[in-house]
Amino acid sequence: MKCSMLKTAAFLIVPFLLASSGGEAPLLEAELIFPLEHWHNHASCIVQTPQGDLLVCWFHGSGERTADDVKIEGARLRRGVKSWGPRFTMADTPGYPDTNCAMFIDPQRRLWLLWPTILANEWETALMKYKISSSYEDQGPPKWEVSEVLHITPGKVFEETVLNFVDREEKRMRDFAFPEETRKRAQAHLSELRTHATEKLYRRLGWMTRAHPFVLDAKRLIVPLYSDGFSFSLMAITDDWGQTWHTSTPLVGAGNIQPSIVRRRDGSLYTLMRDNGPPPKRLQQSESRDRGETWSEVTDSDLPNPGSGAEIISLKNGHWVLISNDTERGRNSLAVQISDDEGKTWKWTRHLEYDPPGPEVGSYHYPSIVQAADGTLHASYSYFLGKKDVGKDADRLPAQKSIKHAHFNEAWVMRGDPR
Repeated sequence: MKCSMLKTAAFLIVPFLLASSGGEAPLLEAELIFPLEHWHNHASCIVQTPQGDLLVCWFHGSGERTADDVKIEGARLRRGVKSWGPRFTMADTPGYPDTNCAMFIDPQRRLWLLWPTILANEWETALMKYKISSSYEDQGPPKWEVSEVLHITPGKVFEETVLNFVDREEKRMRDFAFPEETRKRAQAHLSELRTHATEKLYRRLGWMTRAHPFVLDAKRLIVPLYSDGFSFSLMAITDDWGQTWHTSTPLVGAGNIQPSIVRRRDGSLYTLMRDNGPPPKRLQQSESRDRGETWSEVTDSDLPNPGSGAEIISLKNGHWVLISNDTERGRNSLAVQISDDEGKTWKWTRHLEYDPPGPEVGSYHYPSIVQAADGTLHASYSYFLGKKDVGKDADRLPAQKSIKHAHFNEAWVMRGDPR
């Protein structure tokens, strides 16, 4: 099976309309937002505007770990139009890399852009920012009327929660036999956590967005955050649309980052998180029953994850949709799954992308997904074609990168992969 449809053409549109035995016909349309290029383009987020346009943002540049030319770019797909408009800059802090952007449209129909500026080319130096626009439906970039730093201020509860976790894990290391190398790595990590939890500056820097922010009851905004330094997650919460912020208790586990939130029918919140910890590699999970203030113990779900971002959303019919790399290793397989029982089981799976392992394997990852007003689904994700060996002694061709958009419906997912 080969679902990578765009290896030779930058703007090939692939409609996939099949007759269905009942209900709506399966639908898939997919295209690259811009031609493949050697620049690093990564970590997109997609929204539908009130007028029905699609807006996608991502970060673009030479590489945020070494360069300072990285900025947030965007592009627009007009309702009823097949081709994406020209790219434009949405945020650019001169002399600093801007990365991991997220967007949403609030109940006042304002567009929010949230992202971290990396102060010293290390993720631990991230400083969260956000902008708000009421004028974003025209061509080109939004006109921002608000531009703020999102100050993340974890306090004593954060420190106590992390220290209690470290105490429990250190006891577990003493009580059970672990391989010596594993034990040494774990002890070093726990020692760093103990130190950093008590350092005010370290607690306040390094937090980053990834998945869509979550609007709860049109009153509360929850911004899912994570830290590569702590290697766990945290929620930033505002009940007055950014006038004041506070943080939840930390979601502390073995490398649980990049949370995505969904709400259950009973009002509780559920999150799935990327697994940056040791095997077995699974999306990690937690729940909140007090509107995101506190979260349960982080545990493994049954869903494989290779250490890559995922996103989960709830549809108008109550179904949940998960888009993720559904492997324990590699980002060559990007799947969409549907659950009709709030994540207890995932009965339907279909792949947007799949490459068998090999020398030319692609990477399709960091997906973002929304349900449109017409009930269909729109996803955007990083689309990387891997380096190719062009000869025994030849240089390897650089990776080619773009952001891809896919438009599909539940019927397409429920049809399953072709055999």
